[in-house]
Amino acid sequence: QLWLTEDGGGLVQPGGSLRLSCAAFGVTLDNLAITWFRQAPGKEREAVACIGAGDGVTEYADDVKGRFTIAKDNAKYRIYLQMNSLKSEDTAVYYCAADPFCGSAVDEIDYWGLGVQVTVSS
Repeated sequence: QLWLTEDGGGLVQPGGSLRLSCAAFGVTLDNLAITWFRQAPGKEREAVACIGAGDGVTEYADDVKGRFTIAKDNAKYRIYLQMNSLKSEDTAVYYCAADPFCGSAVDEIDYWGLGVQVTVSS
């Protein structure tokens, strides 16, 4: 049984940085893509960054390219999202999700963490 848990969220000022971490339990990361999603109040859940299984090819949403970096440590079963130059519009609950592929729709994904709040505010 696979389950995921996130940590590292919090309150940060605009321009600041945070690193989110997603721990995976019950399965190897070798065969899974991990996607970070976020959901702001009143908005749909959206994909932010994904790292593929195997060779770990990465994909990013346009509005976070150059600011966010996704990486994984297979030995520690952890996936990280380094977020730099944060903006108020990055405020959301951030979730990690596991699926065989990057690009899967929200309703196609079976495995989710519970989410962690990120608030960017002065």
